[in-house]
Amino acid sequence: MTSSDQQAPGPAGAGVPLTGSAGDGTGRPARWAASAWVRLPVLFVLMLIVTSVVSAINSAADATPLTALIAGVAAAGLALAGYTYAVRYLEGRRAPQELAIAEARHGLRRGAVLGLGLFTVTIALVAMVGGYHVHGWGSIGGALTTLGVMTGVAVAEELAFRGALFRVLEEKTGTRGALAVSALVFGGLHLVNENASIWGALAIAVEAGLMFGAVYAATRSLWLPIGLHLSWNVAEQGIFGTSVSGSGTGSGGLLDASVSGPQALTGGDFGPEASIFAILVCLVPTVLFLRAAKRRNRIFTRAELAQAKRH
Repeated sequence: MTSSDQQAPGPAGAGVPLTGSAGDGTGRPARWAASAWVRLPVLFVLMLIVTSVVSAINSAADATPLTALIAGVAAAGLALAGYTYAVRYLEGRRAPQELAIAEARHGLRRGAVLGLGLFTVTIALVAMVGGYHVHGWGSIGGALTTLGVMTGVAVAEELAFRGALFRVLEEKTGTRGALAVSALVFGGLHLVNENASIWGALAIAVEAGLMFGAVYAATRSLWLPIGLHLSWNVAEQGIFGTSVSGSGTGSGGLLDASVSGPQALTGGDFGPEASIFAILVCLVPTVLFLRAAKRRNRIFTRAELAQAKRH
């Protein structure tokens, strides 16, 4: 492990990545990027640009399941490479610990199981109040297209909001501040989606922004949030055939379905993510992961992080 990849012991012995030093990948500091207030907008804006590129790639390649799958994997790889090189240049870290390859399979698998389970419970609750209607079978091709599209989306968004915004902002606000701000910004960005609403954006901020942030805080890895994000989106559209964050039904899923009824219970045109059930269901793992983060001494104040950085 090189000096640029080391961890400070952090409060109570917890490992805290030293992300405050900037450099060109060789450990040499780059003065212009030394401050988190400089690195934050540069890295976050860069990853938002990557997210837009991923969206453009998905739009150009979603005509068939095969092209969507290939493009989705390629877009995810592009996002990962962009993040890795940006962190290498801005922070002098050759291998971001939050993307440790050794943790990828385990984190993605756990996230996939959790995301599928959470959305299944959510849609079951919507169905219990008469808000979810299955009209028949959809298509396997539609489900595979959704998988391809959502692969690039999940990777790019988690790199932008948890890898860039949450992680760097935490240096200046502490864990709680980073959690709150990243959740609100994540929800707010969904206002640009079709059929978006203030309520839907707030729901996304609470159920997804807080949950993904809590998962990252507890694990200090981006793989589990990526797997969770991807699995939730694929279940929502690719399996159960409902809208993802107000974007419409898109390529569809295994089931041809729709929601109807009071928006608070079903999410309305925004989709089940804007239902009270989604918020309540996702609050459970959010609380559990925050408790795990606290138990593992991974919730830090700004002062604690500054002290760890000095050491």
